Amino acid sequence: MNYLGSKLSLLRFLEKSIKKIAGSDSNRVFCDLFAGTGAVGAFFKKQGYRIVANDIQYYSYVLNRHYIGNHKILAFTKLLNEIPGLKKVKTDDRKDFVCDYLSQMKGKKGFIYKNYCLGGTQSAEIKRQYFSDENGMKCDAIRQKIESWKKQKLISNNEYYFLLTSLVKSIDKYANTASVYGAFLKQLKKSAQNTLVLKPAELIINDQSHRVFNEDINKLLNKVEGDILYLDPPYNHRQYATNYHLLETIARYDNPKIRGKTGLRDYRKQKSLYCSKLEVKKAFKDLILNAKVKYIFLSYNNEGLMSAADIKEIMSLRGKYGYFTKRYGRFKADKSENRNYSASQTTEYLHYVVCE
Repeated sequence: MNYLGSKLSLLRFLEKSIKKIAGSDSNRVFCDLFAGTGAVGAFFKKQGYRIVANDIQYYSYVLNRHYIGNHKILAFTKLLNEIPGLKKVKTDDRKDFVCDYLSQMKGKKGFIYKNYCLGGTQSAEIKRQYFSDENGMKCDAIRQKIESWKKQKLISNNEYYFLLTSLVKSIDKYANTASVYGAFLKQLKKSAQNTLVLKPAELIINDQSHRVFNEDINKLLNKVEGDILYLDPPYNHRQYATNYHLLETIARYDNPKIRGKTGLRDYRKQKSLYCSKLEVKKAFKDLILNAKVKYIFLSYNNEGLMSAADIKEIMSLRGKYGYFTKRYGRFKADKSENRNYSASQTTEYLHYVVCE
C-alpha cells in the first residue's frame, strides 16, 4: 500500500536507533499513536512488545485493529454452515478460504459503484473512475457481505476487522490513481483493469494483548501510558483524510454525503492540527508535556512544518534530547504543482528525549 510517510523502508533504522537509546528489552509497552497503516507497530509487535496503537482515521483504526489487536487464530466457527466446504478446511487455513469465497462473489451496484465508477456516474454531472465498474461492484458485494455477517453475529469482532483489513488493503491495489485518492486517472491503468482478488491480510500471532484506539492523539494521552512513545505525525499541510477519503468510506460504508470532483466526504472532525503551521507547535508541546512514558521518539523530515530547532526546544522540556538521521528516497504521489520537489531524497530525523 503506497502511503504518505510510510516507514517500511526505515524500520531497521528505527529499530537500531530506538534500541540504542531505550535498550533491547521487548517486555515493554510500545505506543504508536500516529499509527497509519500499522507498519511500525506490527514490526515491534513481532519482536514481543505490547503495542498501544492509535490513529484519528477510521480506515487506519481498522488496519491496526487487525494487525495489532488480533493476535490469535481466527477460526470462523459460526460460518461453518454458511460457506460450503469450510468444515473441511483446517482452522489455520480458514481465513484464506473465507477470503477466496468472498472473491468469487457476484458484484453488486452499491455505494462505491454508484459514486466512484464510470458506469455508476455516467449520467451524473461529475463522472468518476476510481475503480473499474467490475471492481467497484465486487467491492460493494464483499463489503455488504462482511457487514451482513457481522449483523447476523456470524463473525466475531476480530474476524470482522480481519476481513475489513483484507478488503481495504486489497482494493487499494486496484485503484485507478497515481497513488493517493486526491484524484483519479482519466483512463484505467493496467493494474486497475485486473479483477479484484481479496488477499488475506497477514495475521501476527503472539501471547501479548494489545490496545487500539481511534481518537485524537492529544485527547488520548490521559488514557494511555507506556515505556516507549513513537510519534510519526503529518509533516506538512496535506491532510490524510482527503488523501485517503475513499478508503475511509469503504471502511465505514456509511453512505456519506459527498461533494466535488473527487467525491470527498466530510472530514472536519478528522482534521489534524499537525497539518497546520499555526497550530502544530502548540499541539506538539501539549503532547510532549503530557505523555506518560519513559522515552519519546519523533520521526520528522527536514521539510516539515516544524523546524529542527522547534522540535529540540519542545522535546528538551522533558529531559535529555538527541537525534539520529537517515537519507532516503522521497515519496512521489503525483506531479501536481504542490508536490513537485527538485530533490529526489530527503533527510529523516528521529528525534528523541529520555524523560526525566
